[in-house]
Amino acid sequence: MLVKIVLGALEREGVETDLIRVVDHEILPGVSSDEGEGDQWPGIRERILDSEILIVASPTWLGQSSSVAKRVLERMDAMLSETDDDGRPVAYDRVAGCVVTGNEDGAHHVINEISGALVDIGFTVPGQSWTYWNMGPGPGPSYLDTDHGHDWSRTTGEAAASNLLAVARALQARPMPKPPG
Repeated sequence: MLVKIVLGALEREGVETDLIRVVDHEILPGVSSDEGEGDQWPGIRERILDSEILIVASPTWLGQSSSVAKRVLERMDAMLSETDDDGRPVAYDRVAGCVVTGNEDGAHHVINEISGALVDIGFTVPGQSWTYWNMGPGPGPSYLDTDHGHDWSRTTGEAAASNLLAVARALQARPMPKPPG
């Protein structure tokens, strides 16, 4: 998995990482932090808010992010109106990036969609805090089935990890103030 390149680079810098495969959980539709019985989102939300760095990984499907990635962003919508004890948005002082893979182009579109949503929620998205891999248009092998393009994806993934960590450390040293008004 390409996301493990970014996680590995963070781990080499002493960062504790945690990988959540959201597809393995029952995440109910909605825009609240808890949609009721059977919803496993509250535990994932807690893990997100316990972290300083979030990486959203998605395949490219029809030039779009996956429905699972969209569900995650849909559920994170609740964070727009949630504040911490100091009245600051709960996503403040957290950084985010993304990883995209697929057999078609559209990676930049998916990166823009995910990054834009994360910024709206309150995350800081550093420059070049992403990596992607694609095999080109049409059917073909997946990332795990070929070595094609792995060097580029690895170096951009390592750069993403470096940039995410640098900004996370800066925010830890100098937190964002409460928004005016």
